[in-house]
Amino acid sequence: MDSWPDDLPPWPLWVVPASILLGFVGGQVGIVVVDIAGSIAGASVSHPTPAMEIGGSIVFDLGFLAAALWLASVTGHATPADFGFRRASWRVGITSVAAAALGYYGLTAVYSTVFKLTGTDKLPANFGVGRSTWALIGTAMFVCAVAPMAEEVFFRGFFFGSLRRLHIPLAGRELGPWIAAVVTGILFGLAHFDSAQPEFLIPLGFLGFVLCLVRWRTGSLYPGMAFHSANNALALGVQLHWSLLGVIALIAASWALIAAVVWPLGARTPALA
Repeated sequence: MDSWPDDLPPWPLWVVPASILLGFVGGQVGIVVVDIAGSIAGASVSHPTPAMEIGGSIVFDLGFLAAALWLASVTGHATPADFGFRRASWRVGITSVAAAALGYYGLTAVYSTVFKLTGTDKLPANFGVGRSTWALIGTAMFVCAVAPMAEEVFFRGFFFGSLRRLHIPLAGRELGPWIAAVVTGILFGLAHFDSAQPEFLIPLGFLGFVLCLVRWRTGSLYPGMAFHSANNALALGVQLHWSLLGVIALIAASWALIAAVVWPLGARTPALA
């Protein structure tokens, strides 16, 4: 544990509750704007179109992202590297993601067997993937690219980074980062309450926890984004009964989009030792 990167961001702990409040308010305002735009276009707010559902989800995530970026900018000289936008060692990145995947899928398999989980994610149906090709494309872009980018920046880049300032010594060990990962994981799971069945919130919380460990171990957001995106693509492909080749193609396309958007932010920042 002592050899893990120590790349604490410059913003203080109080931004943690502030980001939740501002992010929620900003996200709700964004949803209202989308609903108004949909109403002007002739759609019903009580029966929103796929475009309204997808647009509302995007602006809700962007509300939290905007809150994090604003708070980081007003509380210190924040740089992309402070959020985790830096290159990661290939060896450390691959081994960290492999360990996270093994732990997450192993626990999920046991949990699903014990509790006999049969539910599915509600997002594809809410987004109307069976109603049009455009709805399917929009759903895939949001689930596999937009959400992993926005959520990793907010939860692992900003929120977890802030909570890692907690100083909780026990028996000569510093537990602050571990407690930060647990809290971030819980909130990450709860953030999916509207899109996932309640019984899936625990595995989602554990996913949020292991993604924190990937961010901490590698000092970079990129490995976690890649894992997050691949996991979502796999889940979406399985739910839509896609072939393995289709899922692989979706993962590759999502990674390409993510790389085009965020790779320039950390391309020149070296990996942490």
